[in-house]
Amino acid sequence: MSIPAPETKFVNSRRVACDGGEGALGHPRVWLQIPEETGWVECPYCDARYVYRADAESA
Repeated sequence: MSIPAPETKFVNSRRVACDGGEGALGHPRVWLQIPEETGWVECPYCDARYVYRADAESA
């Protein structure tokens, strides 16, 4: 049984940065690479899931 990720973000780039999005309450910024094999990656700090979609709107 898997636990769902706390937040899923659709992105149009395979390289993304995550800082927790909480300002001072977030976490250190980390750069994540989305593998072509899976199409998604999870942040090791906050477990946010980034899903690659070529048609996703940029933030």
